[in-house]
Amino acid sequence: MIENIDSLFKQLTHGVYVIGVSNNERQNAFTAAWVMQVSHAPPLLAISINPAHYSYQLLKSSNICTVNILADHQFHLAEHFGQSNPNKMSNHQWQQDQTGAPILSSSLAYFDCKVINYTEAGDHVIAVCRVVSAAQLCKGKPLLYTQTGDLDGSSTLYD
Repeated sequence: MIENIDSLFKQLTHGVYVIGVSNNERQNAFTAAWVMQVSHAPPLLAISINPAHYSYQLLKSSNICTVNILADHQFHLAEHFGQSNPNKMSNHQWQQDQTGAPILSSSLAYFDCKVINYTEAGDHVIAVCRVVSAAQLCKGKPLLYTQTGDLDGSSTLYD
């Protein structure tokens, strides 16, 4: 057994994101912290998603998504989009770019992506995404995973 693995994993430096998914008629967004760049040419990102969640079904049916970078003062958005709520996208400004996936207008920046590959990874699936468009929307510093405390409930997931 490894003691305090949840707090040790939070020491890995990474941000907090809102992932926007869409299959034309339905849209959703969820909070993610497991996102990373995996290639320069072509520009690729990898996101980790729980296959039991509604957003995964939308992602699999469309193979498009956005990665929206949250600012350090936007913890409330990480908390909001981390919930299971059918109306969680209302009362927020959204826009679209090339893929049509929802972009959170108040985020620091976004990456508009097409999924090119899926790989099973334990209790999650890794989606490798080709960036087709990206832009800076606001100035600021990104929200870091370590700043979210136990928002993801990970302290109860390890034996």
